Amino acid sequence: MAATRTVKVTEEQKKQYRDEGFFILRDAIPQSWLETIRKECGECIQEQEKEMDRQGTDVLNLSRRNSRYFVFLAYKDRPQLGKFIFSDLMEEICKATIGDTAYLFWEQFVVKGTDKKGAEFGWHQDSGYVDRDHNPYVNAWIPLDDVNEKNGTIYLLPYDRAGTRVKVEHKPVEGSNDRVGYFGTDPGVPAVMKAGSIAVFSSVTFHRSGANNTKNMRRAYAIQYSPEIIHEPDGSLKGLDDEFLKDGVRVR
Repeated sequence: MAATRTVKVTEEQKKQYRDEGFFILRDAIPQSWLETIRKECGECIQEQEKEMDRQGTDVLNLSRRNSRYFVFLAYKDRPQLGKFIFSDLMEEICKATIGDTAYLFWEQFVVKGTDKKGAEFGWHQDSGYVDRDHNPYVNAWIPLDDVNEKNGTIYLLPYDRAGTRVKVEHKPVEGSNDRVGYFGTDPGVPAVMKAGSIAVFSSVTFHRSGANNTKNMRRAYAIQYSPEIIHEPDGSLKGLDDEFLKDGVRVR
């Protein structure tokens, strides 16, 4: 099963990415691949809940039973996800945004359950979690369910409305690991999309998300690619450094 390039990023979308910091690819992922990613996500959640049961708790790292689930770097043990991450479609997105050199920087499932506690995320830039100067990277945010304002989709803030297109200092949110960097009143642009579409946005684009106010889980898969290897202030590796593209050529 190949993750074929079902869509091309248009010149208009490339311009929107440069000018506003994001664009949306509608119905970009073949149904067969969407079902595969959903299956992998469901198995990851089951594994977390089994571990919660074993430990006699409803909290596992950042995951909270029925509230929210984070699964980091599942592709390391799930080859099908790796095939998608390093596919033609992702190559197209990388070349249209960060250029001909790309490293996998991060990969995660983010699932919002039906218990609304702790399910909202304030305005932040992904780069706000990187404590060292770096070139912006790109996030391919993929809803595995249809998303809208009721079930906690993301909201994106265009550069001109945010008042910046560069990383700004973020403040920590008390009682959590979250950070917030925009404190204005602009509600942003809700990403209302069908499952299998992709919201493509820069790591310096402000975004947020609300609670899931429906009876069904809201599942999303986020894959991030950087034009460079990023390090922590102490020199240690930040995120991942899995090489994907080099001078426009696939190396993985």
